[in-house]
Amino acid sequence: MSGREDSDESSKRRVAYVYSPEYIETCDTLSKVPNRASMVHSLIEAYGLLQHMSVVKPRAATMEEMAMFHTDSYLEHLHKISQDGDNDDPQSADFGLGYDCPVVEGIFDYAAAVGGATLTAAECLLNQKCDVAINWAGGWHHAKKDEASGFCYVNDAVLGILKLREKFERVLYVDVDLHHGDGVEEAFSFTSKVMTVSLHKFSPGFFPGTGDLSDTGLGKGRWYAVNVPLEDGIQDDRYFQIFTSIMQEVRTQFNPEAVLMQLGADTMAGDPMCSFNMTPVGVAKCLQHVLQWQLPALLLGGGGYNLANTARCWTFLTATVLGKTLSSEIPDHEFFTEYGPDYSLEISPSCRPDRNDSKHLERVVSTIKGQQGSSMGDLHHHDAGNLEVPDDVPSLRPTIIEFHFRAQLVIIFHADKPEDSRLCKPDSWRIFIALIAMFTLFIIPNQIFFAGSVNQVSSQH
Repeated sequence: MSGREDSDESSKRRVAYVYSPEYIETCDTLSKVPNRASMVHSLIEAYGLLQHMSVVKPRAATMEEMAMFHTDSYLEHLHKISQDGDNDDPQSADFGLGYDCPVVEGIFDYAAAVGGATLTAAECLLNQKCDVAINWAGGWHHAKKDEASGFCYVNDAVLGILKLREKFERVLYVDVDLHHGDGVEEAFSFTSKVMTVSLHKFSPGFFPGTGDLSDTGLGKGRWYAVNVPLEDGIQDDRYFQIFTSIMQEVRTQFNPEAVLMQLGADTMAGDPMCSFNMTPVGVAKCLQHVLQWQLPALLLGGGGYNLANTARCWTFLTATVLGKTLSSEIPDHEFFTEYGPDYSLEISPSCRPDRNDSKHLERVVSTIKGQQGSSMGDLHHHDAGNLEVPDDVPSLRPTIIEFHFRAQLVIIFHADKPEDSRLCKPDSWRIFIALIAMFTLFIIPNQIFFAGSVNQVSSQH
């Protein structure tokens, strides 16, 4: 089974592989994918790929590093409940901790380990120690700044992008997981310095329910979010055709200086999600397309709930990066019996029908190309007089909503006061209500903020 590129460029790449026994042991504790990290690493090792990479020991992220994106209140609560595994804390639900993100003892250490591993990979790129850095145990793209979501307790992808932004002006995020990368898109929805591209299943009731074609970013970040909604059953050839059509336009318009790619394996045929019908060969072609740009690249894992197929996929992608050809026969190693009954590296498509209408896909691609081609140029000519959200500050949407909510409370509280104790007369506070309404209707949709509010949010990061 080949993982080789058409050129010799892949064999010349310097690849850093983030690994330590302690890190893998910590990642194995995640209840949704138990022992997956060990299975992936063991198969990569069994194929002899470690000798072609620089193995880099990761460090744990500090509280301050995770607070580059996540709120102090979320991190402090995660740390508190992590010490005793208290799943009954009434505050946990406010932070998304519960059904799909259960509280277990040591969960904060897990989050710090994953976040630190992706930061370690990013630092290897910043220090020019490698051309490609890999952390297959990362890629948890659903976590929000103050909320765990979709099995994700820390958004290591956001942390990695913020680290890359210390050196690279424009960073491209590419997400080929089955699920929409909502946490990453939301984090950078107001900036023009990070473009997010996500190809994912989009269907009523399917998590997380975001990522429609019309979701293109906000304010200064409008047109810097690209979403490609897909239906069940898509296979390698059609997926690759869509991917290349869009990525060529994205590269031309955005001109990225570095790439972070989330390569979730829940798109594979045989995954319990029973949605897409992909194989490692198709995903590898997409990866090759991006790597041929010869930009610094950080590769992360993500979803993948058939553990053997996930290990097959990421091992094949590792070989693709290195330009190595792998035998179809699974080598003997610790988890060999998990690959039965055929003990083959290959994944064959199932007979699941492709629900993607050709004309609809053509419209999707055409719409995205139109969004990019007609609008990207305009974004370089923003009125300098407008108050814009700072490029390096993750999404301010929660802060805006909180401001609006508090303003409404002030109005209600003031209206209930006796007239002689009010700060202003009825006509005055009615005018105040009208001003708040105007703020809601006009200022919020156009993402124009008071400088004081922006500075307050900036100080939190």
